[in-house]
Amino acid sequence: MRSFLYVLSALGVLALAFWAYRENYATQAALREVRSLQNDIASLREALTIQRAEWAYLNRPDRLRDLATINFDRLGLLPLMPEQFGHPQDVAYPSLGLPSVTQTFDVMGETEEPLP
Repeated sequence: MRSFLYVLSALGVLALAFWAYRENYATQAALREVRSLQNDIASLREALTIQRAEWAYLNRPDRLRDLATINFDRLGLLPLMPEQFGHPQDVAYPSLGLPSVTQTFDVMGETEEPLP
């Protein structure tokens, strides 16, 4: 009986060692993947920063003004005049009225009969 327990214990230790070995390699693979994803994120953030800088450089007001002046006739632009702008009172604002309540609701959210 004692030898059976020794063999069973040895098999248990071997099984746990095999499990720990597999978990170790699975953890290392997951860490490599995380490291790779972090590197990808860092490179994408760097590319985004560069694109934002390029966008800011291309949208400088003096550059846009020069482009509009150069291409004024070709684009068919009109010179800006004060009459081209609207007045605040011409803007149609949405009404602030609340909708009327025609039905009552109980606590559970079921509708009851409409109000007269």
